[in-house]
Amino acid sequence: MSTGDALLNAKALAETRQAMYARRKNINILALILSLTAMAFGLFWLFWILFETVRQGFAGLTIATLTQMTPPPNDEGGLANAIYGSFLMVALATFVGTPIGIMAGIYLAEFEPKSWLASITRFVNDILLSAPSIVIGLFVYAVVVARFKSFSGFAGAMSLALIVIPVVIRTTENMLQLVPPGLREAAYALGAPKWKVILSITMRAARAGVVTGVLLAVARIAGETAPLLFTALNNQFWTSSMGQPMASLPVVIFKFAMSPYENWQQLAWAGVFLITLAVLGLNILARVLTRHKH
Repeated sequence: MSTGDALLNAKALAETRQAMYARRKNINILALILSLTAMAFGLFWLFWILFETVRQGFAGLTIATLTQMTPPPNDEGGLANAIYGSFLMVALATFVGTPIGIMAGIYLAEFEPKSWLASITRFVNDILLSAPSIVIGLFVYAVVVARFKSFSGFAGAMSLALIVIPVVIRTTENMLQLVPPGLREAAYALGAPKWKVILSITMRAARAGVVTGVLLAVARIAGETAPLLFTALNNQFWTSSMGQPMASLPVVIFKFAMSPYENWQQLAWAGVFLITLAVLGLNILARVLTRHKH
């Protein structure tokens, strides 16, 4: 091959590479523009929702909102009984669901990760994770409310606990699987029993991630409405008995927002603001814990 032919081939190869580079660059620019457009579209609606929530919700947030009961139409009142009911049911659901979820996650990650029971548990857990919350509410209604012929705070807490459990199971299993095997092997080499290794080594290493999963589960159930409509129903008055129908913020918001009464609508916006503030705080706390872990 002559020198001229070699130069022509090199020039053609350089032009081909330049054309491929320009094509990839144009595709990259197009993908970047589409990604930024999608992000801007999502952020636009997010900030609009947050702006309306703060604008209308903060205006209805008064001392009476936090201290008085839900009022009748066109009368003064607040959301104290709904806030208290939501706190009780969310707290009880978290208290019941968290230990079950953590222990099941430990079993899946540490004891029998490839057994038939673990496979079935993961399958059922995936179904619960993807199941609509209204289906869980109907299940608890059929099992508890219809059988005992009474709506109750216990039934509401049970439906929320069934939402907490699969989230905690998945988070606990994933966090424990991220713990380096060398930590377990070093503990076993020192003669530590399995329960001691799990309690003092793996769970301590995955503690931040597990707590983050619990907080995210609490943030999820804090705004659930459908399960409580079929289980706890509602109560216009203050009640500390979990065996009776109990008010909750999501249900009160749903009821008041659909009403034609201005005072109810204002209280609904105040309730939305409170729930948004609580969920935002839990998510920020989860992010802080995750960042601290790394």
